[in-house]
Amino acid sequence: MKKELLIATALVSTLGATSVAQAVTANWSGSWKAGVEFDSPENGVETNNVIDLSNFSVSFSETTDNGTTISSSFGIIDEGASDIGDDDNAIKLTFTDGSAVELLNAGNALGTHDISVPSGAGEMGVAGTTTNRAPTDLDFMAGSTALGVEWHSASDFLASGLQMSVSYSTDSGAAKGATSRVENSWGLGATYVTEAGDTAVTVGAGFAGSDIANTTTQAAGGQEGFTVGVSAVTGDLTVAVGYADGDSFDPIDTAGGNTANMDINGSVLRAGVSYVTGDITLAVGGTQGDATDVNYGTAATTDDAKDTLSGSVTYVVADGVSAVLGYVTEDHQDDGASDDTGGSSWYVGATMSF
Repeated sequence: MKKELLIATALVSTLGATSVAQAVTANWSGSWKAGVEFDSPENGVETNNVIDLSNFSVSFSETTDNGTTISSSFGIIDEGASDIGDDDNAIKLTFTDGSAVELLNAGNALGTHDISVPSGAGEMGVAGTTTNRAPTDLDFMAGSTALGVEWHSASDFLASGLQMSVSYSTDSGAAKGATSRVENSWGLGATYVTEAGDTAVTVGAGFAGSDIANTTTQAAGGQEGFTVGVSAVTGDLTVAVGYADGDSFDPIDTAGGNTANMDINGSVLRAGVSYVTGDITLAVGGTQGDATDVNYGTAATTDDAKDTLSGSVTYVVADGVSAVLGYVTEDHQDDGASDDTGGSSWYVGATMSF
């Protein structure tokens, strides 16, 4: 209870510190995508899918009398089958010294500082199987709950080019159930930016941990790990690589065929290159993910794996209008055996954004 009261007190006291204008400043942006995806699974029927995606985002902010900026945002996504509202954005307070605090839905500081690695653009993809839990994202072990706070330092914190973030989230007090869930979490991340000749170099790293709650008699799972990466930009050329290692979990989901809480121990390596020449952007990226997934309290014996290679060509037709040609190929391994759910996929489409 003390943890929840501290978060609530911080929210109320900060927002009520000074008067705020009656109307905030709002900005909006969005995009519309349309194209065709051509899927070729290793073992199955080739299919063609029409892709029709749109999103609309609104950001708003206002500055108090003492110079603190209060901001947040929301988004609406239309994926054809259903409209999904993005309502998990934090309330962000940015202070005059450049530091900031996010309150509620703050996320995990590890994810704030993982390196962005180029990969093929487009809406192509290979479905795979739900029992293959090899990770493909650098923040797969970074858990959080809605009752969270994240602090961001100003730029040049402690050293020139250094910025850091720290996050913490706590539970809602809900009763534990058989299905495992994140009870509380912490995260620490940092980004360091420097120059090497004509090259801008960015190094990012983070650590995260979470406590998992459930009522089963099996040994509880965990969620913790680290990520590190580096990006180098020389003119129009960007090269980046990132690595992550840690533990995560998959809760009971009987509808999806998962009848037990699963421990996942995984690692992922991502590398990519992008190059801009005139109105054309070329991108190539690869991902290698490995994991063991077992029921809580069971020793791991077999591995899952996903090896992915993607590429794309994006051409700017006019301001805000781009044509995209993308390709991806994947090799899968599930529970130590070759998995025929891999394959390849092409995407041809256009994006209009504002």
